[in-house]
Amino acid sequence: MSEVYFYHLTRQPLEQTLPKLLGLARKAGWQIAVRGPSAERLEMLDRKLWEGDGFLPHGLAGGPHDADQLILLTPGDADNSPDCLISVDGAQIEPDEISPLKRAMIIFDGNDGDALSVARGQWTVLTGAGIPAKYWSQESGTWEMKAQHPKV
Repeated sequence: MSEVYFYHLTRQPLEQTLPKLLGLARKAGWQIAVRGPSAERLEMLDRKLWEGDGFLPHGLAGGPHDADQLILLTPGDADNSPDCLISVDGAQIEPDEISPLKRAMIIFDGNDGDALSVARGQWTVLTGAGIPAKYWSQESGTWEMKAQHPKV
């Protein structure tokens, strides 16, 4: 069954964390869509991914080869048939989108009260729909799972 992982950023910004998570998802052999709230924000992430240490082939939605992208940055639905959907900056993921995925991830800035509120709302909606979820925090300096639903 698909599940959703929530990543509560407190020590590193999205621009540092996202490439690591994308690398792990690619190692799993997954095709990925990164959903953001705006084209401008995704363009900034696109630049950061090209500037990083590791090469992560990716593209911005709206190009001629969206369906072929291993990693597609998009403000809406993904045309690359993703195995993994990553939400950044409060972009919404609906419960019915998760079942065909191997994993969904919601990455949010824990130092931003609005982002924290949005993530809490997403947790409530998704777990309320019966989707298994894990909440990861880097508060201690390393990633630790702090909660899961349903509780095991």
